[in-house]
Amino acid sequence: MAKRRVTYKPKKKLTFIDIVKGNFLNRDELKVHYKYFLLLFALMMIMIYSNHLVNQKIEIVNALKEQAEEYKSRNAFAQSRLIKVKMESELGKEMISDSLMTLESHPHKLLIKLDSTDAKTQ
Repeated sequence: MAKRRVTYKPKKKLTFIDIVKGNFLNRDELKVHYKYFLLLFALMMIMIYSNHLVNQKIEIVNALKEQAEEYKSRNAFAQSRLIKVKMESELGKEMISDSLMTLESHPHKLLIKLDSTDAKTQ
């Protein structure tokens, strides 16, 4: 058997237009190293998916932070009401020990107007 003679083909330079059109995918170098390109493609897909998962986690964390702030404000409001109720109950105990009663109706404010003529005569 005769050995095949390998002829040297000058490599065509890769241009930007070849990359845009996708002609670089038909080159012999790509066919030889297709495993590396598949590995790069798989790694890029994994990277994109992990970035997507991270963004979802960040949204969940932000929602939980907002809920925590809401619960903190509710807790502060409840504590202020509790302190107010405790103070009223302590005042009620003191009033009972002093034999004072709470008012059924609030007192009225009396406004007295002085006429200018009355002020001159005094």
